[in-house]
Amino acid sequence: MDMKKSNRRTFLRKGVSVSAAATAAGMVIPGRLFAKGTFDEDDQGDLTRGDIAILRFLSAAEQVETDLWTQYSELGGTQDNEVSGVNGGNTLYSAALQLLDGDMSQYVHDNTDDEFTHHRFLNNYLESKGAKPVDLTSLSAGLPSSKATGARQIPRLTNLTQLTVDTSWWTRYRATTNPDLGATLANTIPSLAQGKFTAIPRTDADLGNSTLSNDNSQSIDVRLKAIAFTAGFHFAFIEQGGTSLYATLAQKVTSLEVLRILLSIGGSEIMHFQTWQDKAGNATPLTFTDPVNKSTVTFDDLTKNQPEDLQANLIMPEPCDFLDKRLEPVSIIRPTSSKLGGATAAAKSFLDDGLFIGQSKAFIHKFFELAEEADEARRQS
Repeated sequence: MDMKKSNRRTFLRKGVSVSAAATAAGMVIPGRLFAKGTFDEDDQGDLTRGDIAILRFLSAAEQVETDLWTQYSELGGTQDNEVSGVNGGNTLYSAALQLLDGDMSQYVHDNTDDEFTHHRFLNNYLESKGAKPVDLTSLSAGLPSSKATGARQIPRLTNLTQLTVDTSWWTRYRATTNPDLGATLANTIPSLAQGKFTAIPRTDADLGNSTLSNDNSQSIDVRLKAIAFTAGFHFAFIEQGGTSLYATLAQKVTSLEVLRILLSIGGSEIMHFQTWQDKAGNATPLTFTDPVNKSTVTFDDLTKNQPEDLQANLIMPEPCDFLDKRLEPVSIIRPTSSKLGGATAAAKSFLDDGLFIGQSKAFIHKFFELAEEADEARRQS
């Protein structure tokens, strides 16, 4: 065990003031950007160290999401000045994404913009309360960018080229069972959870023999389709994590104002997930072996002849058991129990997904440290 970390946590648990404890832990910066009580007149108290830990982990998670969504938007999103630094795009990759839905480019753009605002707001709020904001950039190994047309050549926090995508989220809301009560769910696209796949073109070679035509379903190469469909399922995987995470951590906060923040941002994550799970189901059947990662993916037609828990258009959550099986089933967000790990589980899902392949040990350690501190938070009366 890291003795410095252990000693710090021992100190934090003692009955010192929140301000002093947070300062000793390196969590607080001098002064506040706003006067105390500026925001919510009914909740003017200082934040607990648990509230700060939760906000800091969420800010870190949103920075990671901002990075990955920026990569998606540079290549496949609507190109304008609203998302900083995004211009040009990759017309063939965009066309491949639009096989899932004609509005995909706009949706990718808007999701990216949302993640920017989430990270900025959480950092600004932390600073306004005298707490240290989060920026993982200095710890990053500076992962390489895609070399495909449209991608900026800047260091990245995340790797979108060797993903192992958990697609159990697909049946999570179609099934009548609940992971909070021990349910396990199979992957809908099993091959995505077994190999390593790219969700963005790494170079223009990944565009294959694709061309634009009046019928892109025929003129887009199977290689690029496989990449775009992988992205479609990855979009929903990322956003379902936030859907559960914000609801789980909201149960641990003490400040009503922080609770309001988590419920409000968490609601937008739900809107993201609802969009993406609908679009992923439009992937058309194909099998393709990636010549770089040597992994084979198979997408089935989920729009036809599927059982209820796989059917593409069933995007409203089915009622399931909640709290106690003796109560009647209810339609809910699931899972939300902190017993399943909360922030640490979310951090592990990012690691298992392959987002941090090539990243520095310091970066990964810090991300998990922030997650552990968030999970240690307890609501105070």
